[in-house]
Formats: sequence, structure tokens, C-alpha cells
Amino acid sequence: MALISKKKIAYKINTDLRDYLKKYQREVPLEIHYTDLLRFSNAISLYDVKGNDTMWLSVFYDPSDTADIFQALKTIYAHLKVDGDLSILKHLSVDRVDLCTYGNTRPFRIRIVNQINDNFDYFYIKNADASRVYGLELEDIFSPNQVSYLTSGESLVEEHIAGIPGDVFMKTQLSDPNLNPIRLCKEFVKFNERCFVRLLGDMHSSNFVVDITPDFEEIYYRFRAIDFDQQSYEGKKTVYMPQYFKQNNMMIELGMKYMTSESVRQYQIEERTQISTRMRIERFRADDILDVMADDIISHPEYVSLLRKDLAKHYRHQAFMECQTMGQIVRKSLNFLSTHH
Repeated sequence: MALISKKKIAYKINTDLRDYLKKYQREVPLEIHYTDLLRFSNAISLYDVKGNDTMWLSVFYDPSDTADIFQALKTIYAHLKVDGDLSILKHLSVDRVDLCTYGNTRPFRIRIVNQINDNFDYFYIKNADASRVYGLELEDIFSPNQVSYLTSGESLVEEHIAGIPGDVFMKTQLSDPNLNPIRLCKEFVKFNERCFVRLLGDMHSSNFVVDITPDFEEIYYRFRAIDFDQQSYEGKKTVYMPQYFKQNNMMIELGMKYMTSESVRQYQIEERTQISTRMRIERFRADDILDVMADDIISHPEYVSLLRKDLAKHYRHQAFMECQTMGQIVRKSLNFLSTHH
């Protein structure tokens, strides 16, 4: 089983990473930051449609501050979605600001409503953590998913990633008669491989969603990570393999029922080939972020030592033992893939 050793440390964005974010237009000067949102004057518990406590609080601000705060939040949404085109603001309103009361990051979730058609969307504001930034950037480069996020000083803004939470999907969808178990298991194998190659950890069922896309004669699935705090932090290789989390056992049991070892191997090779292709297409940006990451300290030295030993043994490739940082291990993993996939 994959076990997280202890609460993760938050690492600040260093100068080199900040320069990278500016170069690729991820760093944007914003009018309001995470710490500003903490100055709410009141809060109430938020319940779902079934009356269950969601562990989120809806927060409220002094009337004298609310208009300015909401205007700043709408401006952030414009930067996130339409490259700062403020002409859309007249159609938007802030419906709700929520604060998560569980977990380490305590993010704010902002619900934005389009007044023309009542369509709504969400985005999140969090304390900036270098691990999460690296995770988001590697997701955007090496996965089939585009990720929209911004940084501003010590704040991080992330788009909402739509999908059915993994734990909810397993409880409610696996018995659906229209489920295609083989296609679903294939996508879980590919998700597992993506996480392991780029060393994204802690992908238990609460930290990913399942995106379902109906086609004219089939249903397509995609597993998407939604939590990037554990990018290249832990020292045990199993933490980077979703298959080893007990919360994902229902998927593993389904895979054992419908998949053969040959088909699993085929899908692993497919995903590694696709990652290798993305590396070639995005080689300049990939090199830039990996250069920064290789020199950054984003984990304990003992975790680095443990993981490089695990991967040297796993791949039978002693070059991993030369790595001194988590970023160097990620680069070695990706380079190994591109030459051996």
C-alpha cells in the first residue's frame, strides 16, 4: 500500500521559478491575494443538495469591502479565462466565496455566474507552493490535459477541473449497465503510468476526477489529477502509483477482472509513447521547467536518497543514483522514458 509519511512542507517559489513563470506569462499582478480573502467578517456552513455538510464555509465580507473584492475576483477570472480581456466583466457576477475547512491548503473557491445565461464556473485561490506549481506545469506539458493557472506573489490561482470525483465515481458509476469496463480500466492504467513517470504522488480517489465523454456509439473516460501538492515530494515509489492506494481498490479489482497483463503492458507503452511525443513537441518549455526544478529544493534529502534507490532498482538503471534533487530524478525519469519507452 502507498502511505504518505507525514504532512508535507510548503516550499516557496524561488527566483528562478518566478522568472520562468514570467517568461511563460503565468505570473500576473493581481489586485487581491489569498491573505486578503482571509479577512471575512462572517461564515456559514455549506451543505450539498442532500443536506450533507460539505466541510466548506461560505464566507462574507463587510459591505463596504464587498464590491471591491468581487470586482477584483472577476478581474482574476478574466485573466484566467480570456487573457485579461476585461470587457467580459459586465456580464459576470460573484455568486459565492467558499473556504475549504479540511486539508492542508485551505483554498478559497469562487463561484462566478454569467448573468446572460446563468451559466456558472469556479476557480480557486490558494497560497502559492512551488511543489504545486511544478505539478501544474508538468501536467500541462506531459499530460493530454491543458491546465490554466496563474501566480501572483504568494498567491496561486487555479481553474476548476470538471469531472466526477474519483470516490463518488466508484460508488455510483461502476454498476451502471452502460459502463465500458475495459475502456475505463485502460484509462486508469494510462493515468497510473503518467503519474509514475512524472512523479505526481498521492493520487487516491479524492485527488482525481473522472471525465466522461459520450460519443455516437461509445463512452470515453479520462482520469484527471486535481491535487498537485505531492509533486515529487515523497521517497517511496509506490506513492507515485495510484494502483497502490487502497481507496482505488475498486478500480484495481475491475482491472483484474477485465484486463490481461499483455493489455496492461500495451497501454503502458501507449502512454509512454505519448509522453515522449509531448516531450519533443514542448521540448523548449520542458527543458526550461526541468532546469529550474533540477536546482530547486522541494523535498527532504532522505526522501531524495530513498526514491533514487527505488527507481534505480525499478528501472535497473544506476544513473538514477547520480541525482541530488527531486527535479533531477524527474528529469532522469523522463529522459529514460524517451530513450527506452
